[in-house]
Parts: sequence; C-alpha cells; structure tokens
Amino acid sequence: MKKIIFKFLTRLPSKYSINGLILIVGLFIYGIVGSYFIMGLNLIDSIYYSVITMATVGYGDYIPTTGIQKIFATTLALAGVALLAYVFNIILTNFQEKMRLYSKGAKKMKSIKDMDDYYILCGYGRVGKVVLEELTQRNQNVVVIEKDKERYDGIEEKKNVVSIHKDATEDELISHLAGDKCNSIIVSTGDDVSNLFIVMAIREASPNAWIVSRASKTENISRLKKAGADKVVSPEIIGGKDLYFESTRPHLLKITVRHTSDELLDEFEIISKHGCTLENIEYHLPGIETPLTREIKAIEFSDGKEYHNYLKTHPDAKQALDNLYKTVNNIHSHLISGPDRATFKKLTKDLEKIDEIIGINLTNKEIAKITKKEI
Repeated sequence: MKKIIFKFLTRLPSKYSINGLILIVGLFIYGIVGSYFIMGLNLIDSIYYSVITMATVGYGDYIPTTGIQKIFATTLALAGVALLAYVFNIILTNFQEKMRLYSKGAKKMKSIKDMDDYYILCGYGRVGKVVLEELTQRNQNVVVIEKDKERYDGIEEKKNVVSIHKDATEDELISHLAGDKCNSIIVSTGDDVSNLFIVMAIREASPNAWIVSRASKTENISRLKKAGADKVVSPEIIGGKDLYFESTRPHLLKITVRHTSDELLDEFEIISKHGCTLENIEYHLPGIETPLTREIKAIEFSDGKEYHNYLKTHPDAKQALDNLYKTVNNIHSHLISGPDRATFKKLTKDLEKIDEIIGINLTNKEIAKITKKEI
C-alpha cells in the first residue's frame, strides 16, 4: 500500500509540477528581495522571513510597520496561501485520478479473470480493428492491449471486450494474461519492429502461448517466426491477392459440378485446352455454407497428368481423395480464370460432356441449399 501511495504522490503531471515549481521559486525570490530591500533585513533573515510569511506561520518577531512593508507582507502571505492551495489541489487531483485508474484497472482485471477463455489482441490499428470485429461477431472474449492513447480511447468496450492501455512488451502483463484461458495472442501493430519485440516478450514470458503475428514486409516473416510466432500473416500479401482476383473478376468462372475423382484428368485437359487456369477447388459438405478449399493454380495439362500419375502410384492418396468425394456426394466447385467470357462459354460446353453441371457462379449459400437436399 505504501508503494502505491508513493507512486501516486510522486508521479505528478509534468506540466503542472513544473508550473508549481516555477511559481514557488518566483515567489521565494520575491520574498527574499522584498525582505532585504523593503523590510531592511539581512540575507539570512530575509530567507527566514520569506519562508514563515509564505507558510502563513508568522511568529511575530519581524513586524511590518510602514505602509509599503505591510503591503509587501500581505501580498507575500496571500500569494503563499494561494500557492499552497494550488499545489495541494494538484496533489489531491492527481491522487484521485490515480485512484480512479487503479480502481478501473482492478475491475478490468476482474472481468478478465471471470472470462472462461479469451483472445489477446496487441495493437488496435486498421488491421486490429478488423480482427476485433471478426472476433466479436463470433461472440469471442477479447482483451485488447493498445499503448497509443488516441487509439485506446477509440475502443468500444462491451461485455466481452476489455481494453488495457499499456505496452504489450511488458513481460509482467503478458505473463499474467497469457495463461491457460488464453486461446491465442494476435499481434497486429503496423510496425514489424514492434511486432518482433512483442512476440519475443510473449514467447519469453509464455513458452506455450499460441502467437499469430502480422508482418508488413515479406522479409520479416522469417524473423517473426524465429522470434517465436507460430503463424505470420501479411495483410499486404493477402490484399494483393484480393486485388488480383477482383481485377480478374470478369474473367473468373465458378462452376459447380458433380463427378467422381476418375474424371479429374479429363477436366484438366479441357481447362488447359482453353488456356485457362484452375485456381482452386471447393468441396461442399452437405448443408454447410463454408466449403473446404484447395488451392491448385494448375495451368498446363502436364500438371494434371502428373497428379493423375501420382494417384495411380499411391493408392492411399487415391483412397483418401475418393473418401473426400464421397463425403461431399461428389459435389464440388472449380474456380477458373481465363482470357474472356467467350472462352468460358466454350469451356462450359466441353465440361457438360463429361460432368453434371449444377450451376454457374453460385454463392456458397445457394450451394448449401442444394447440398442440404443430399443429406
């Protein structure tokens, strides 16, 4: 308790502390000079008289007699009283503010303690804001740590969101929060150097924590992994891919089909024949909106032929693929990029000869309604 009170009384706002110190020094000089020239005292007595008058003690050993002396003593005493009140008010206000913050911090720590589990989000910038929205939409408990005051003030606290205005590199804070109830720690500041230090601090304090970090530059991905991050995500790289896909949107075709794994090579041949690229394959579980997605990026027919030969020589892999097809009732979608829409029309006609086409450019929600009937 003594330690807390000491911090409260010593950590005064610098602006007001400096102002108070300047006023005290100024008034003290005024008292010494006035006592020396107006009261006619020597230097030692001038210091003594200034102190007792400013402190309103007034022992009466030096009594002003002339008008100018009385005016001087009055102004010195009144200024001393006002200054004492000012300084006391600073101390009291600062003490009350510290007590308020301490009480608020204690309530927040209790709220975190009462959570069954939670995510820790370090950094509430542009990316951190999106991450928080994603987590809260899924009713997850989140502890947000942000050292920037302006960003911290912009965090909307809810029942399942607790914000802490501190530096995430403080080992004591992270080690206290990154316990068994912490699902994951997400480091999302916009500065890779800060992310690196935060990851190192977290890993040192919590060896078993699951850490996901943001990386703004690709060359820092390996550094963050070496520092202890389990996963490193680059929003810039992801954003670049999204920009590419959006720019090619008029030349993207999502075609939902039904066939077994034995028709894979024939599909590859048709797609490559039309100069198109198989970007990915989505496997639609019956009645579930979010599909299982495999990134392919196959352009040449030789890619498909190589995979076909692999399945022929690896029966376990072929059996696993067949089981996947059975799970989704052979319904899946191909995301295909191509030169133009005319090419897509020709490609679709050729695919109709070997596949059962369920739909073109269907949404996942529409596909889920169709596959729900397969249950």
